[in-house]
Amino acid sequence: MTTTKLEGFGKTTGFGQRLALVVVDMSTGFTDPASPLACDLDGVVGVIADLLAAARCGGHTVIFTKVAYDDAGAEAAALFIEKVPALLALAAGSQWAEIDPRLAPLESESVLTKLWASAFFGTPLDSLLSAAEIDTVVIVGASTSGCVRSTAVDCLQHGYRTIVCADGVGDRNQTSHEVALADLQSRYADVVEAASVADYLRDSQR
Repeated sequence: MTTTKLEGFGKTTGFGQRLALVVVDMSTGFTDPASPLACDLDGVVGVIADLLAAARCGGHTVIFTKVAYDDAGAEAAALFIEKVPALLALAAGSQWAEIDPRLAPLESESVLTKLWASAFFGTPLDSLLSAAEIDTVVIVGASTSGCVRSTAVDCLQHGYRTIVCADGVGDRNQTSHEVALADLQSRYADVVEAASVADYLRDSQR
């Protein structure tokens, strides 16, 4: 039996000066149990709602993402859809492609449509964050082992301090959720409880 050596991994990077809350794929296609893509997000919705309130109160940038495929998008992401055919449920204009109304974006908040896992890939997310002079990104949403993890990895690679809320993300598999959070903490992000993030959001008004 081999032992994994973790010395030198998992250092805390902390918060910076200007923070954005990025809500990944909290559409009904992931939050509604009737959807073929549903995750276990009952508690996560409430946590994100609290963080949205704190971010808005502090005047922080809030950005949503959702996955939606029109004909051109489905063609561009054909290999992803071939691997995960259930993604076809997220047809543009369908109920599953819309943000859960319990987390409804404000008119002033950007909602980015993406075709792939990472919120950075093929979207203007980096440009929006740069324009707002953001140095810290808090990531919430679904799924932990999929789109959240991919977004967090790209977030670090784009030069942002990356925070993932342990109780503000969810998955359809608890083991995958826990393994993803452990890996993120060791390599790519600070994994913290949402209560700590909410305190920071309220205390660091723009």
